[in-house]
Amino acid sequence: MLFSFCQSRRQFLLLLPSKSLYFQHFSRSLFIPKTISKSHMESPQDTTIGLSISQRRSARIRTMVNNKTSIVTSTLNDEVEDITTTKRKRISKEMPAEFEDDGLSELSWLDDGIVQQKTKKKKRKAGSQNSKNVAETVNVDIDEEAYEEVKIKKARKPRQPKSEPVYVIPDVERRETKFRGRLGYACLNTILRNKRPASEAVFCSRTCRIDSIKKNGLDWVKELGRKNVQDLMTMIQWNEDNNIRFLRLSSEMFPFASHSIYGYSLEYCAPLLAEAGALAKKYGHRLTTHPGQFTQLGSPKPGVIESSVRELQYHCQMLELMGVGPDGVTIVHGGGVYDDKPGTIERIKTTIRDVLPQHIKARLVLENDELCYNSEDLLPICEELDIPLVFDYHHDTLNPSSIPPAVIIKRANAIFARRGIRPKQHLSDPRPGAVTLMERRAHADRCERLPNELELEDVAIDVDLMIEAKDKEQAVLQLYRIYGLEEVKYESLRPPNENQTKETKGRKSGKKTKKGDLTVDGEGEDEHLLNIDSHNGVVEAEKEDEG
Repeated sequence: MLFSFCQSRRQFLLLLPSKSLYFQHFSRSLFIPKTISKSHMESPQDTTIGLSISQRRSARIRTMVNNKTSIVTSTLNDEVEDITTTKRKRISKEMPAEFEDDGLSELSWLDDGIVQQKTKKKKRKAGSQNSKNVAETVNVDIDEEAYEEVKIKKARKPRQPKSEPVYVIPDVERRETKFRGRLGYACLNTILRNKRPASEAVFCSRTCRIDSIKKNGLDWVKELGRKNVQDLMTMIQWNEDNNIRFLRLSSEMFPFASHSIYGYSLEYCAPLLAEAGALAKKYGHRLTTHPGQFTQLGSPKPGVIESSVRELQYHCQMLELMGVGPDGVTIVHGGGVYDDKPGTIERIKTTIRDVLPQHIKARLVLENDELCYNSEDLLPICEELDIPLVFDYHHDTLNPSSIPPAVIIKRANAIFARRGIRPKQHLSDPRPGAVTLMERRAHADRCERLPNELELEDVAIDVDLMIEAKDKEQAVLQLYRIYGLEEVKYESLRPPNENQTKETKGRKSGKKTKKGDLTVDGEGEDEHLLNIDSHNGVVEAEKEDEG
């Protein structure tokens, strides 16, 4: 009937909507220009067709065509051909014979073309999804009336572990020394930290920002601390295997534990901390801490003093839960001068004498710095309050005292002896090519020699020397090789960087840290990055321990 009026497929095309799949495929097969407008196709001015076109475009015909179109467009994935065939057969059975006789069933060839094209597109899409290892969705025909979506996630193929590269370790110039103390490094082991794949990396400075705490909750932050302690035990064992028995703990062991709002007690991790402390005690390792530069005992602002006390309390609790003895000291700098150095010195003494609890004072030691307080400034405070002084050779070079280093060390050692604490010092070198003070502050990758004071019998022969260098344990191992201090395993050595620059990072570079960024590893050289939290006005920070 329908084709009897249309007389040809070309005229039947005029009955179809211009944007339908049938029209597109039908017009291409007949080479009909796509510029035919819908208004023209629906126009009854065609003398061949006449007014009977609109009369015979009944609701029944439109319903059957739409049903066939919906079946074609709903077919997906690899089973689309079977599903479409089943649906077509079912509709063909239900279709009146008059439509089949008049040629409507001849559209089956058009269905096949559309199904093949849709199948190819879906197969290409599925292949793209598989290559990206994402979930692919499969439509399953359950009762020929409904579809159920089932997500099948492709298993990620494990990466093949890369073989360890062969390192060429250059020889070192051998030297003699009388020094018989211990050498140590700060916070981060470069070999363990750079293990691949990244999931096997070992480090104790997983940290975050306040935004992450708000988003993930306090339990998430505490879990970071637990993982840090677990990795600490791995580092202690590695140090023992490589004859390194002196280590500075990262201040990021428990992120924001001293915060006024988001802070927390370390009691939840007490068993694990005790286990780590027992391991260090078993091997005779010394563990110390070094809170960041924002710990200001001489600040004129009471809020900063309170924050500094909380920070010291956090470090002391960590050492106490580990069972670390009096050699586990907490080191702080004098801080800023606030345009009144004598007044600030008096506030420092007041804070230590009247504000700090006794258990914090028992671990507190001061260190000379490269800008504000040299050893000559701090030594009178230390002798008056019986607080030990850690002598930093690099800082003394940049901010020297009128008193010779050997004299300062003797006076500092006397305080250590009265307190029953083993003396401790810091050593580092400026970066190659550094000229200005700001450039020379940055630590070099390694140290080339031990100070002359360590050769003096009654000065510093038997002290613990913290090597503050970017190459961490590699700087210690190199000094072992140079002076023959300990046996070194060749497989633990890495070649030095031949292209050191005088460029600095963190607070020395003046580069601003983008607020809100997540931090994975908080270690650096002499970096103490501060971040002002605009919500509560408290100085927060990403602390990066020296060395």
